[in-house]
Amino acid sequence: MTLTDLSATKLLAMLHAREVTAAEVMQACLDCIAQENPPLNAIVALKDTDALMEAAAQADKDGPSGALWGLPMAVKDTANAVGFPGTLGSPILAKFIPKRDDLHVARMRAAGAIFIGKTNVPEFGLGSHSVNPVYGATRNPYDTGRSVGGSSGGAAASLASRMQWAVDGSDMMGSLRNPAGWANVYGFRPSFGLVPADPDRDLYLHPLATSGPMARSPEDLALLLDVQAGRDPRVPSSYDDGPFATQLDADLKGRRVAWLGDWGGAWPMDDGVIATCEAALNTFDMLGCTVESLPAPFPAEDLWQSWIDLRSFAVAGSLGPLYDNPDYRPLIREDAIWEIERGRALSAQQIMRASSIRSNWFRKASELFQTYDALIAPTAQVWPFPVDWAHPKQIAGQQMDTYHRWMECVIPCSLIGLPGVAVPAGFGDNGLPMGLQFIGPHRGDLGVLQLAQGWHQATGWPDKRPPQGAAG
Repeated sequence: MTLTDLSATKLLAMLHAREVTAAEVMQACLDCIAQENPPLNAIVALKDTDALMEAAAQADKDGPSGALWGLPMAVKDTANAVGFPGTLGSPILAKFIPKRDDLHVARMRAAGAIFIGKTNVPEFGLGSHSVNPVYGATRNPYDTGRSVGGSSGGAAASLASRMQWAVDGSDMMGSLRNPAGWANVYGFRPSFGLVPADPDRDLYLHPLATSGPMARSPEDLALLLDVQAGRDPRVPSSYDDGPFATQLDADLKGRRVAWLGDWGGAWPMDDGVIATCEAALNTFDMLGCTVESLPAPFPAEDLWQSWIDLRSFAVAGSLGPLYDNPDYRPLIREDAIWEIERGRALSAQQIMRASSIRSNWFRKASELFQTYDALIAPTAQVWPFPVDWAHPKQIAGQQMDTYHRWMECVIPCSLIGLPGVAVPAGFGDNGLPMGLQFIGPHRGDLGVLQLAQGWHQATGWPDKRPPQGAAG
């Protein structure tokens, strides 16, 4: 076993005990990137090797400080990190170098992480396929002819291939969960407010996205979450919870989970997705949990309508200034223009109806959590698709009416800001990975992380079946 095979928790313990140096860890990281990144294109904007080795040597000289001290980390390219391009995968921002870190990035830096570059994303983070005109496409470590999802696709691929130990991601429409499921790793969307949004951004209106951790184990998720999470007085929705890393191990006997499946047939699925997920559900028996199939608990079409209206409204607000610039508009991808124009065409009544549906779904979900400890769903409705596709245009013979309709299974969690952890569910007959979402009640983050911890101890998928060619 090499340094890159170790968990982040084990590696950091060795670093703090001076059993290994930050320089040795950095060299191992860079060697792995040199071997694994060329076919995957997961890590972009990689900093100069000499500068990174100098930073690691300085860390060794200064000595241990912070939970992430000496850990090389690449930051998702939708987040600002001083010293690195913040392109969002758009040629409009290809030369943008931020002057300040986003809040969760600043927390990781303060905890001692050594930033080495960025992880690749879709243009503007839209859609679950990490391809853009600045850096190109990120490929799946389990089949380089296929997508690894997104928008945290570069992050997921860097974990699966052992180029990274733990990484940041973000999740609006499954961006932490879908790529985790397609890369046989873990991704955690925290309850809204646990990892605060950047205080310079809008703090109130229709929040849909959040940052969160990705890793190869729940233990490492919790380690990074403890760094990212916590109240900031400038962010009114933020709050303190945890710590999480010290509370993961729990007796899970008697916990009840509800299997949502395909939401009563509302979500079309590729052949084998449901079968693979349902076979994985047997793991709950080993944990002493009760699994019950749950009929569709809310009208799927209402959820979808609420989601696309609030999402288009949010995208129109964030990308509208670029759209209004005649020099920039030709450089914006077609799907983003569709979102902006659709969002601007919505009436106040439509926005209020979307918000009302959202509120009703939260009330219904709260009722469900009086009976169940978690709701379980697939992380995706399709297997990783060919990397040269823009997106799946049909599933099981059903045409997709938008560029993101094929991701419908992630919105019950996203729409109302619930915690959702993506866990590996194993592999289909095609050899491709699939994942499950464990969704909990608001501020029930510890509960779903404990379920994920038990799951990992029972299955160990990321270590049991790493991708062929991953450095080790």
